[in-house]
Amino acid sequence: MIRKGIILAGGRGLRMSPLTLSVNKQLLPLYDKPLIFYPLSVLMSIGIKRILIIVNKGQLKQFRKILPEKNNLGISIKYKEQAKPGGLPQAFTIGKKFIGNDSVSLILGDNFFYGKNLSKILRKNINLDSGVKIFIHPVKKPSLYGIATIDKNKKVINLVEKPKKTNSKFAVTGLYFFDNQVINLTKKLKPSKRGELEIIDLLKFYKKLNKLKAEFIGNGSLWLDTGDIKSFYRASNFVSNIESKKGLKIGCIEEVAFKNKWINKKQMKNAINFYGKCNYSKYLQSLIV
Repeated sequence: MIRKGIILAGGRGLRMSPLTLSVNKQLLPLYDKPLIFYPLSVLMSIGIKRILIIVNKGQLKQFRKILPEKNNLGISIKYKEQAKPGGLPQAFTIGKKFIGNDSVSLILGDNFFYGKNLSKILRKNINLDSGVKIFIHPVKKPSLYGIATIDKNKKVINLVEKPKKTNSKFAVTGLYFFDNQVINLTKKLKPSKRGELEIIDLLKFYKKLNKLKAEFIGNGSLWLDTGDIKSFYRASNFVSNIESKKGLKIGCIEEVAFKNKWINKKQMKNAINFYGKCNYSKYLQSLIV
């Protein structure tokens, strides 16, 4: 069973420059919360309490201001710095000590997931001891993503990064469940032409071992790579519309912790004091009235 999760929150954020020249993109406000709250809430919603957040060198203070190790979430948060961006699989070498002998989930800090049954689907796949599980979602422009071709049994037939032509429309989202073999397999990877380790190459290793499986994130679910301005504001508008219409909050990490019974009313009040007088605090207050 996967009990540990890594959030990769490094990277240069060049697609969102100049916004990201002075601020990590995962700390930018996606509607009323920092972007990183959303992937963190996904991990928490499936019961993962031990979290490693990988950030750019020199940005620890920024992250600790909003997500300190001593938190009001009932979870363990640790940080590691990334000297320079070296590709997604670098998360497993940086996080080797954190992973230890366990399986691990990786979620990208700039990915947005939403779906009524999303947590239920992810929980069904969390008992992973061998291999890797990728989560796929149909997209309109396959040429922009890593694409998986699957058969009727959800077996992955092929993986291609940003294909010019393909018969598949299923993108590999930024959420993965890996067994412990991921550490050794990552060490075997060689940098691509752009000088980074590629997640597609890592997944192909698992495919050769016949240990790669795919799962849909569910009908009615939404997945967005918010690494560019257009997708970022599309996700922000989506959150605004849902929260306004339904009177709930997406990505509210304290609410997830409270529902999981990881924290009590006292810790919720501590969180309210931590954020100060704001609409977010008012929402937290409404949960404990």
